[in-house]
Amino acid sequence: MIPVSQLLLFAFTALLMVLVPGPNMIYLISRSVTQGKKAGMISLAGVACGFLFHITLVSFGLTAVLFAVPFAYTVLKATGSGYLLYLAWQAVKPGGKGMFDTDKQPEADKPLKLFSMGLFTNVLNPKVAVFYLSFFPQFIKPAYGSILGQSFMLGFMQITISFTVNLFIILSATKVTRWFAANPKWVRMQRWFMASVFSGLALKMALDKGK
Repeated sequence: MIPVSQLLLFAFTALLMVLVPGPNMIYLISRSVTQGKKAGMISLAGVACGFLFHITLVSFGLTAVLFAVPFAYTVLKATGSGYLLYLAWQAVKPGGKGMFDTDKQPEADKPLKLFSMGLFTNVLNPKVAVFYLSFFPQFIKPAYGSILGQSFMLGFMQITISFTVNLFIILSATKVTRWFAANPKWVRMQRWFMASVFSGLALKMALDKGK
């Protein structure tokens, strides 16, 4: 089993990740502001199922790769480190679009469409799977037991944290939107903070000598 200290580190990092304003957060806030909290919660259910889809694929694929091709772990580390550095750059690159720009509000949709849009927002985004492949190997070790079991454990923990935070955001979507609009300096500071987190994770992965 993954040590408690590693689980706590994973939980803290997963919390930081979900606090990064991105497509999911913007979509959920937009739905909540324009159609109400119920629409936001239906959309969130779809987003959560999309995460579950990717975690299932990544869990089985990661297990197969790490067991069948030992050298693949080294390749995975290099790829993962590079991707995390890319995320760090995306967080601070100049000319980026405002993360809480909700000028173009979506029209009202039925529950099935809300759920489907939330689902496919994640299912059709390959970056989600690449992120899991980059992130999970830092905490998964064969010495801890079943790689598949560890992967699903981390996956469900990440989904729970993401769901909880996004639910809170939905319930306070209007206030959150107004607060960010009134505090642009905090958004810029938060971008640099998250870039530092991503860079630190990339360095940790690159220096990891064993599985």
